[in-house]
Amino acid sequence: MSTKLSKKTKPIHKIGKFKLSPIAKWMKLAAFTSVTSSFAFSAIAQEAETENLDKVDNDIEVVVVTGTRKTIQDQISIKRESTTVVDGLSASDIGDLPALSIGEALETLTGASSHRENGGATEISIRGLGPFLSATNINGREATNGSGDRSVNFSQFPSELMQKVAIYKTQDASMIEGGVAGVITLETLKPLDFGKQRFQAEVKGNYNPDQANVDNSLQGDLGYRGTLSYVDQFEFDNGQAFGLSVGLQRQDISQPEAEYRSSSPTGSSLWACLNDPTDTNTGFFRSSAGDCEDEIVGSNNQGYNNDIDPDTGLAVDDGREYAWTGSSRSFRQNETSDERDALFFALQYQPSNKWDINFDAQISDRTQAEARHDLIFLQKRVTPGVTGQNLITNDVGGILHWEGEERIESAGEQFSREEKYRGYGLNVEHFFSDDLKISLDLGYSKTSREELQITNRGRTSSRPFLSWDLGEYIPHFTVTDFDVTDISNFTDSLRTRIDRENVRDNEIMGARLDVDYILDSDFFSSVQAGVRVSELTFVQFGGTNGNGSRTTYNLDESATSAIDVLEGCQIAFPETDFLSSVSDGDIITHVDSSGNVVESGTGASWATYNNECFSQAVAASQGGEFAYPEVTYENAGTIDVTEQTTSAYAMLNYDTEMFGKYIRGNFGVRVVDTDVTSIGFREGFDVVTDPATGIVELVPNGSIEKIESGGDYTEVLPSFNLVVDYDDNILLRAGIYRGMSRADPSDLSYSRTFVTDDSDDPESVEDLLVGVNGSGNPDLQPLMSWNYDAAFEWYPSDDSMVALGVYYKQFNGGYQQQTQLENFIVDGVEVSLPITNSVTTDENSDLYGFEATFSYRWDLGVGVKLGYNYADTTYEFEDSNYGNTFTTGLDGVVTQETVGIVPPASVPGFSEHVFNGQVYYQIGGFDTALIYKYRSEYFQPYTSNGTRLRYVDEAGIWEARAAYKINQHLRIKVSAINLFSEPRSDDFYTQGNLGQVSDYGPRLFAGVSFKY
Repeated sequence: MSTKLSKKTKPIHKIGKFKLSPIAKWMKLAAFTSVTSSFAFSAIAQEAETENLDKVDNDIEVVVVTGTRKTIQDQISIKRESTTVVDGLSASDIGDLPALSIGEALETLTGASSHRENGGATEISIRGLGPFLSATNINGREATNGSGDRSVNFSQFPSELMQKVAIYKTQDASMIEGGVAGVITLETLKPLDFGKQRFQAEVKGNYNPDQANVDNSLQGDLGYRGTLSYVDQFEFDNGQAFGLSVGLQRQDISQPEAEYRSSSPTGSSLWACLNDPTDTNTGFFRSSAGDCEDEIVGSNNQGYNNDIDPDTGLAVDDGREYAWTGSSRSFRQNETSDERDALFFALQYQPSNKWDINFDAQISDRTQAEARHDLIFLQKRVTPGVTGQNLITNDVGGILHWEGEERIESAGEQFSREEKYRGYGLNVEHFFSDDLKISLDLGYSKTSREELQITNRGRTSSRPFLSWDLGEYIPHFTVTDFDVTDISNFTDSLRTRIDRENVRDNEIMGARLDVDYILDSDFFSSVQAGVRVSELTFVQFGGTNGNGSRTTYNLDESATSAIDVLEGCQIAFPETDFLSSVSDGDIITHVDSSGNVVESGTGASWATYNNECFSQAVAASQGGEFAYPEVTYENAGTIDVTEQTTSAYAMLNYDTEMFGKYIRGNFGVRVVDTDVTSIGFREGFDVVTDPATGIVELVPNGSIEKIESGGDYTEVLPSFNLVVDYDDNILLRAGIYRGMSRADPSDLSYSRTFVTDDSDDPESVEDLLVGVNGSGNPDLQPLMSWNYDAAFEWYPSDDSMVALGVYYKQFNGGYQQQTQLENFIVDGVEVSLPITNSVTTDENSDLYGFEATFSYRWDLGVGVKLGYNYADTTYEFEDSNYGNTFTTGLDGVVTQETVGIVPPASVPGFSEHVFNGQVYYQIGGFDTALIYKYRSEYFQPYTSNGTRLRYVDEAGIWEARAAYKINQHLRIKVSAINLFSEPRSDDFYTQGNLGQVSDYGPRLFAGVSFKY
């Protein structure tokens, strides 16, 4: 049966309470005339209600489809009715979205994949393009986050309080700009549109098998998620109507995570050390003990030297063997807690059939805490005659076997992150006539984040002999004559650091005005136009330690002995079977000097202590007060960015019949103008001239000086969408649009310090200043792309779909180092100084992709839904340390600085293969589904230094859920995430160099829901 209507279909008048008011009539008409693709969700829901009412009125049996089958039918309808390429989920009732988080829900859509942190889905990549190339809107408004980038941590929002989620893979001119990869939209419920009274209560108990093995000081073995929601409508005799919806959720769960860790590549802790037996000055074959990256005779050289030798044009160490060695390798045991309180609220008021007024609010407070216990094996020191001679590596320099003498540490961290989200919106729609609607939308979003951390250390005074071998997943260590479970072995160099860091506020205020006018035309169905203004601010407070403040205390043993601190704070190792699912046996083996295994110190535990007790004792030994330091605004580490955007669009929608086929779609253009202002701070100085010699110098004066810079750009974003109803069941679809993704707010920072040269006795400011050091570029231009989509879609039934699509994106993606002149006023004199900084590249990269979706249900109640995305790209991302690096001089000449020894990565977040599939069975009140999600390896940048390569290895995750409807009010539910305990493993710099393994274990939920 065809679902399309021609434009000449007569208007459908009001049917039943709240079902088809003039507002709903507009929405229904707009869905079929493509007034805007974003109306598709509401139209589908209203159409389904209308059809059911029609059946009741005609005494026809009503077949109510619910559960997984209904969810998949809604996905099919959303895709079919939209004028853009879109995949979405819609819940018929609040709380019915079939996932434990928004991230997990989005992962079930074709082409979507997530990055896992703490065992759950966080950032979402679309079609092989990382989250930094996507945009996220909540109720049509931009969403903030606390990470300093533009991706959204979806674990912040409870899925139970969302009604609709969708991914728009093509765009039209009416959509908020910002997504090269696509736009993710989240929608909460509108109570009058919902059209029925509903009270719902749900509680889910949480049990994590790995948590049962942990003596967790922060959280018990069992957690829970409790949700309450209420929706109601009130219709008055004078024709006014009022609707209310409110949802509350409290979450209190654990997030067990056991880790193997190596030094990360973000700073200067991971080196490619030379592995050359003929070189006894540096590397693993040094003739004396010392760090493998240092020379015995000479200076530190940071290992393999990949600077270009001007005589050969090759790397200085070209052709020499190397091995990747970090400053440490360690194991981490975690005690964890995750608490979240969320309130979603909506009011809808219709004073007459010409007005629709909506207010909505989303409030979420989340606190994550971890008590971390680390066993750290320091790694980079060479034992002459042992380390190099026994070293075994793979073909990329990853170490498989290591031996030597080195210190061991029992360390600990107490970490907490508090994140608060506030989102508010007011939307007013006025229907001047059946043909003209004007809407005004005001929005506000703010995310605040703060992280508190204690870092402790106790280490050995000697260097025990140790070795390790890489197993299937993680290394296994053998230690000679050293018991890691004896806390008295870690009495050297006790230290505590107390940090307050990453204190950030991200705020967006926006307003938009839209006009929709239905045309009396045989071709064009409507015209839309609008303007939007917004202001984004991002502030990260600085302190004594860059992005935060730090207080450091070293133990004063004249006041307190190390053994008293350790024994006074000692706790039993908190976990049994630590890392057992990824280890090949004991992770630590204690042997005596004859090689005999010693029971004490052999296994998967080590000496641990209470972190807060340790930190307080060490601070007290110096007479210090245990307190988290404060951060300040007027600080050299502060980032303060304001981004003001003004945009306008115009779009024509068409809906007609041509050559016997119904066609619909839209074309339009969006113009975006953006201004950036960035504020920073630096140490103040005075320009002092020696009266005797006339020599000029900069003398610090102890003050903090505010500095400011900015940038701007204007972009034109055309778009075109076409849908051809080839016959009753087949659609042909095409879309073209120009997309843009802005640089992360943290990258728009402005930090500058002057470089001086007083070797020639400068007598002027111009002679004294020779350049600028700093970070951040407020004039970073956006990444632009042209995007092309074509699709074939076949809908043989309400439960069946075959959708095949191809896409091509050409974009200027990424950044390069370039030397530019910046102007400064110093002592009243304007000077132009060179600075080497990141700029947006003009080089084009290509991305090709194919995606397929298949859905089918058999009469016996079994159904399947499969989604697959393949992508390939020419994009290359070079590591800033061991990749090919270039600088562009003031004359525009590009100079290669280093020769890479690691291959470039692809687009951040790019996975070549993404697959999701589910098999479900639904009969009567019983509903169950088994879900599989696969993602091939991808490059995941660090937030602290996004220029270094980290690869997340491929992973396949199983999930399961089941529900049984006892009666119309009660339902019991069970669900599981990561059913078979798939670990996450990361490689550093290059694939094959293992850097980190995280074992989360499965997460199990069971509960009961009540609806009335």
